Amino acid sequence: MKQLIETIKTIFKIEDLRQKILITLGFITVYRFGAHVVLPGIDPMQLQGLAKQTQGGIMALLNMFSGGAFANASIFALGIMPYISASIVVQLLGLAIPYFQKLQQDESGRRKLNQITRLLTIAVLLFQAPAYIVNLHNTVGQAIVMNPRLFWISSIILLTAGTIFVMWLGERITENGIGNGISLLIMIGIIARLPAAFSYEFAARLEANGGGLVMFVVELVILYLVFIFSILLIQGVRKVPVQYAKRVVGNRIYGGVRQYIPLKVNAAGVMPIIFAQALMFFPIMFTGFKSQALSGIAAAFSDFTGFWYNFTFAILVIIFTYFYTAVIINPQQIAEDLRRNGGFIPGVKPGKQTVEYIDSIMSKITLPGSIFLAIIAILPAFATKLGVNRAFATFYGGTSLLILVGVILDTLQQIDAHMKMRHYDGIIKGSSVKRYGYGAAF
Repeated sequence: MKQLIETIKTIFKIEDLRQKILITLGFITVYRFGAHVVLPGIDPMQLQGLAKQTQGGIMALLNMFSGGAFANASIFALGIMPYISASIVVQLLGLAIPYFQKLQQDESGRRKLNQITRLLTIAVLLFQAPAYIVNLHNTVGQAIVMNPRLFWISSIILLTAGTIFVMWLGERITENGIGNGISLLIMIGIIARLPAAFSYEFAARLEANGGGLVMFVVELVILYLVFIFSILLIQGVRKVPVQYAKRVVGNRIYGGVRQYIPLKVNAAGVMPIIFAQALMFFPIMFTGFKSQALSGIAAAFSDFTGFWYNFTFAILVIIFTYFYTAVIINPQQIAEDLRRNGGFIPGVKPGKQTVEYIDSIMSKITLPGSIFLAIIAILPAFATKLGVNRAFATFYGGTSLLILVGVILDTLQQIDAHMKMRHYDGIIKGSSVKRYGYGAAF
């Protein structure tokens, strides 16, 4: 504890790091304040129906990413999800279209890609904002006290402006603060739900048939072990040795040293869970049809703790892990970069054999990575089955856990780098934690 206090004091002794942390906290405070500003024309006391709607399904996922703003009918109700969707589309275009690939190669091109992402975000908002208003009318129509036409116009403008403002906050945090701004805002929204979920679970365990304080402590120990397992999954890498040929430039000799290519066990990050979770809600959309068989399928996929839901969910996570890893890891590009810089993998010929070797390693390490990711994805269902409160069970795995762990690690590593640049010990003394760019997934 004393060491932790000394480390915090050291952090605030470094002026630029202290300034970055204070700027980050200030922007996060603005974001959390905006999450509770209700859209004009809505009676906040009549939003119970919207809160019930966000207790499960895709609405719960949207509410999680917005930090509860979705259930509050806030001006930040759509959160940062439209920007994330636009970013994913632009990333995929960069892999499929040569024009976008060329833009990724220089600074001016990346600035243009950022501008394209912002414009695409607005296009997404023009669909999502009206859809959110329609959902408000259908769910809590009695809460709307303004003229319908005026409410539609003002709400769409405010929801669009709210998401653009959140996007601006994230960019300012990345540029002037500490950590990846977009990822931090998502993480703060997740953490904001933790105190209420913790208190509900604690109160439930103290009830007559709740199991008592011992059971609550057991739950916390299991949660701690799950966090450790998630850190191992996120930080796990396979080091591929690389040798660089010696070069003589003037009187100096360059190269001749052995380095490593760190291939991540979970290169896809949290994206496979997000894609799989979104796909799992499609059967529910067909419940309006009167087919008995279809209704049975929809009912099975509506039970988030059922066997078939979680079995299918796990299979989809494994499939999407392979797909997304293949999208973001390009063995051909890695081999080309090695050849261009005079590097080679010992015992492997440059060119086609290097591509095949890297592809073989990625295939082998992605299998256990995808299985472990699938296990983490379905852990909340097991926790719920064992009697854990549903709100608290979401922290035992899934999207919440991986984002929480990944963003915290990335932020701590950036603070650690700032401290070492100023010749201080790192935030974790003796730490060998390395940065592998987790935040890039967002």
